[in-house]
Amino acid sequence: MGDSYEEHASRLDGAKVWTLTVPPGTAHPVLPDGCMDLLWSGDRLLVAGPDTHAEPPVETGGAWAGIRLAPGTAPALLGVPAHELRDRRVALADLWPGALVRALTERVAEADDPAAALEDIALDRAARTEPPDPAMRSVAARLEAGATVAEAARAAGLGARQLHRRSLTAFGYGPKTLARVFRLQRALALVRSGLPYAEAALAAGCADQAHLARDMRDLAGTTLTAHFGRA
Repeated sequence: MGDSYEEHASRLDGAKVWTLTVPPGTAHPVLPDGCMDLLWSGDRLLVAGPDTHAEPPVETGGAWAGIRLAPGTAPALLGVPAHELRDRRVALADLWPGALVRALTERVAEADDPAAALEDIALDRAARTEPPDPAMRSVAARLEAGATVAEAARAAGLGARQLHRRSLTAFGYGPKTLARVFRLQRALALVRSGLPYAEAALAAGCADQAHLARDMRDLAGTTLTAHFGRA
């Protein structure tokens, strides 16, 4: 039996609510996507920071639930700059007061639907905190759509240094890395839709298939053939 994954749009702007069941003794690799997640591992609350390379869950096997927060939205909600969580999985208790996290942990543990409980926590937190940086949300949206970093910076009215500094806080890394992550995700989606590798690479914004292969190796730690299980 393989992994079982489901997701749906959240009531929180731009977020996705998801569940994942992984057979015992296996791992489910997680590719960089520019997002951060609030996670439920079955017994504790965790935060997954922005990844620059593929990460498996902190444990192998088991049932997971989460809410995936859109690029640039998690720092305001969590109260911590994204770069402090880059390539990390940390206990929520390391970020929020222990008494609060204990109460939230009990709440999720007792819920019939842990993913829905996580969504409620995120919605409640969002209502009590400042909204995400709108300029960084705009930058993320433009980069995700395929704009260059220079185009996204001009549209947001930001200089290169200011954009880089604010990107570290919002995304966990610079805008060039975020653009590269988005480009890989576009290419993978196109391959899943049926396009050959070379066509998907060009449509996603890569120079050629070799360019896509390098991004796949650097960001996902594997090859296109291995990832898609093709002979």
